Amino acid sequence: MVVYSFYIFDRHTECIYSKLWHRNNDRPLSTTGATARPISGSSNSSAVPPLNVPELAVPKSRPGKLSAQDDAKLIFGTIFSLRNMVRKLGGPDDSFISFRTGQYKLHYYETPTNIKFVMLTDTQTPTMRQVLHQIYVNLYVEFVIKNPLSPVEHPGGEGVANELFELALDQFVKGVLLCLIRITNMMIYTQWIFNVAQH
Repeated sequence: MVVYSFYIFDRHTECIYSKLWHRNNDRPLSTTGATARPISGSSNSSAVPPLNVPELAVPKSRPGKLSAQDDAKLIFGTIFSLRNMVRKLGGPDDSFISFRTGQYKLHYYETPTNIKFVMLTDTQTPTMRQVLHQIYVNLYVEFVIKNPLSPVEHPGGEGVANELFELALDQFVKGVLLCLIRITNMMIYTQWIFNVAQH
């Protein structure tokens, strides 16, 4: 299970925080195509993927690729469009949770104050909505909102510049990945025992 990137958008549509852990050069940054489909459940995997601890290195130049700012704008446009489509088709009580393509899965969480948390992962990762909620409650509120030195508004896309938030986010995401891999291993082992017992 791999986490590619994480974004926070404020209520004025500005990307106020982004972090890239792992960039897969074959993975499109954020596109919608014929294979793209919204999902609401988790997917099962038949093999345990290796632990991919998030990497902090990002290629300096990406010829033919979008800049980080353009990537954030494209991701926001995608979630904005999908969120509006879900609300129009399903009513105001329905919400957009995640979106999966053949290459990646986009997870989405929106707070009551219209702050949007987005995480891009590999396709085998189960829903991360609760993880995004925990990032908001336990990290963003504690290290950014309650920080008297942090601005309340982020005009012009002025980002979240908080070292404690960044360190806590990195540790939290690595911990979640380890936990998900352990759970996946237990599920595979249980399925194997069940199959052996049947034969």
